[in-house]
Amino acid sequence: MTTLLAVGLGYCGRTWIAAEPTRFSRVIGTSRSAEGVAHLAQSAPRAQAIAFDGSVLPQALSDAIAQADILLLSAPPGAAGDPLLAVARAALRESPRLRHILYLTTLGVYGDHGGAWVDEESVPNPGSDRLKRRLAAEADWQALGRDKGIPVASLRLAGIYGPGRNALLQLSAGEARRIDKPGQVFNRIHVEDIAATLSAVVDHGFDGVLNVTDDLPSAPGEPVAYAADLLGLEPPPLIPFAEAARSMSPMALTFWAGNKRVRNDRLKELGVRLRYPTYREGLSALFAEGEGTAAVKLEEAGRPATP
Repeated sequence: MTTLLAVGLGYCGRTWIAAEPTRFSRVIGTSRSAEGVAHLAQSAPRAQAIAFDGSVLPQALSDAIAQADILLLSAPPGAAGDPLLAVARAALRESPRLRHILYLTTLGVYGDHGGAWVDEESVPNPGSDRLKRRLAAEADWQALGRDKGIPVASLRLAGIYGPGRNALLQLSAGEARRIDKPGQVFNRIHVEDIAATLSAVVDHGFDGVLNVTDDLPSAPGEPVAYAADLLGLEPPPLIPFAEAARSMSPMALTFWAGNKRVRNDRLKELGVRLRYPTYREGLSALFAEGEGTAAVKLEEAGRPATP
């Protein structure tokens, strides 16, 4: 029997357990609120859901830590650091079955490299307190792994898209924007390729930093234009970055401040074969599955796509 404990059981974790229904005999997931726990009951019916807001360690979560074989973490760190480590460091150190920790973090920790290529050996350059906390949490989990003698995989994720979260749906809802910032590039990754990576990481007992990204860093407006072409729509007009920035949140501004091309050689050395090596394959597959097309058909029939 293998038990997965997912602290912050979100999009990536739910996709993984759905793709691997026999990998885990038991799944325990947390959400920050009672509403989130109720949502997990619907979106991940296999999972036993526990409320955990990071302030105290519930007994149910303490018990889950003692029973977990694999720990998957996606909750962002706060001012006090990683929310689970802040309240459960002793329980984690004493956990008798825990054998692998998977920490989902972000390529954002590399910061700005002026569009140059980076890999796992590149020196991170986080440009905000939020990203500095991410980097510190990575180090904190690695330290715990060394203390326990178990592997800790810090999985630095590119911009995530997939079913229910993609440019096709944004276009059909009238929410897509094409922002023009000359020279800016981003990497992306399909959620199903993240799920395949998680399986490979566990199977190989991977320890260390791993970039989880596709093969094609590209300008931010390219996926939107490609999605529009699939849907037979005119792409949204280009918006100068200086104009768009006026309505961006501080988090979005730090995201746009990081400009780099991220290599994924180590991911391929681990044996991961990307099902969607670029956004083109990913969006084409989503289009074939009907993403975004229902709203477009309603508009063509003269009915509003949204209320």
